[in-house]
Amino acid sequence: MPSPFAEVLDSLRASFEALDAAWYVFGAQAALVHGAVRMTADVDVTVFPGDRTLEALTEVVEAHGFELRGANADFVRDTRVLPLIHLATGINADVVIGGPGIEELFCSRAESADLGGTTVPVAAAEDVVAMKILSGRPKDRDDVVAIIAAQGPALNHQRIRETLELLEKALDRSDLVAELERARTEAIR
Repeated sequence: MPSPFAEVLDSLRASFEALDAAWYVFGAQAALVHGAVRMTADVDVTVFPGDRTLEALTEVVEAHGFELRGANADFVRDTRVLPLIHLATGINADVVIGGPGIEELFCSRAESADLGGTTVPVAAAEDVVAMKILSGRPKDRDDVVAIIAAQGPALNHQRIRETLELLEKALDRSDLVAELERARTEAIR
């Protein structure tokens, strides 16, 4: 029997297939696939709806069992996040509207993975590490250390470094690669 998270992911997949839209799972669910161990109560995905409007995207996800969660059209347009609740399970899903650049790169490198009984595109381990370093939250740093430890030599550290260098340049930051090195040191202890 599929997990409640698998039900949410199946409904998201059906929504995005109806739009012929590329998408991938990121966040805690992706971290779990790659070796982090923690509880999570939601699903985070990025979707590329092409030239479809946010209203059209909202209509399709509503037709597949979701409802907009405490947000209006202005919030969605300003943040490019569609906060949803899956009515059958009560699980929250945050749908990020992907744009050109790094999100497209992450999508192109997504890998199929089983999440609770359903196969979905999931951000690559290296990209999850980069995203979580960028977020800077303590729980995400814990995920980074866990993924590095779990993946071991299979993890492409050069790819992570290159992604973080791109982000540092784009965001005028200089702390991301250093954070990767600190997490690597902690992971091998």
